[in-house]
Amino acid sequence: MKLVTFTHNNETRTGAVIEDSILVDSKDNSPIPATMIEFLSAGPDALAAMRHQIDSGLGRIALSEVKLEAPIPRPGKFLAISLNYPDHIAETGKEKPEYPSFFSKQSSCVIGPGDAIFRPKVSDKLDYEGELALVIGKRCRHVPVDKAAQVIAGFTVANDVSVRDWQVRSPTMMLGKSFDTAGPLGPWLVTRDEINDPHNLSLKTWVDDELRQHANTGQMIFNCYEMIAYLSQAMTLEPGDVIATGTPSGVGVKMYPRGYLKPGQVVTIEIEGIGRLSNPVTEEPDDCAMF
Repeated sequence: MKLVTFTHNNETRTGAVIEDSILVDSKDNSPIPATMIEFLSAGPDALAAMRHQIDSGLGRIALSEVKLEAPIPRPGKFLAISLNYPDHIAETGKEKPEYPSFFSKQSSCVIGPGDAIFRPKVSDKLDYEGELALVIGKRCRHVPVDKAAQVIAGFTVANDVSVRDWQVRSPTMMLGKSFDTAGPLGPWLVTRDEINDPHNLSLKTWVDDELRQHANTGQMIFNCYEMIAYLSQAMTLEPGDVIATGTPSGVGVKMYPRGYLKPGQVVTIEIEGIGRLSNPVTEEPDDCAMF
């Protein structure tokens, strides 16, 4: 199932994409929660209600009539792992990590498909990182590796947009990873049952028509289940938490000349079995100033 958060007639709610062109309308179906975090927290009951709505054939809206938002517009946690593909480690010249190394992206950075990535006023070193993201579906702690799949709600496409000069100012990397619009997610959340193996998916990133990244998620050093097991030793993971699983080689900062993003370009990330996430790049508008 492709779960979505969408806006129609100025109202934002959850639904499911059917046959790539029709959206299930949950407006008048009370068993289907309005927000994705509420939907995931409701567990099997919400999924059953959505399947019933799909089977009924009622309450559908043309996909062309809605605005798709990020599947999880404001996750409780947006965590990401660094240095998780050997070829990316090689291009950075760093050592392979002994343990998974995570950082936080502030949830206010999240945007959806088609939304603009802003090149910030304070930097021109704007970069992309195409990544598979998993979304937690069940509140959990101390999850064994062999049980970790059970707490995953599904998968989506992420762009770990990075402002490189701000990223290196702090060992945590948080500021450079959390600029407004630095967290594109989408276009939908594909439920776990539709992804046979999250560790055998093709991942590609384009800037305009230029293929910049091409890898397979099987190249990860720490896989999705190991990440969940490791993180859940330290913290409770909750429905809607997003974990970005790392990027392969081909980032702009390691190109010669540098391949930083420029206004007018479009970044597209495609992951097999999930879909495409595209976002244009623009200058940060003047009306972003608030004081």
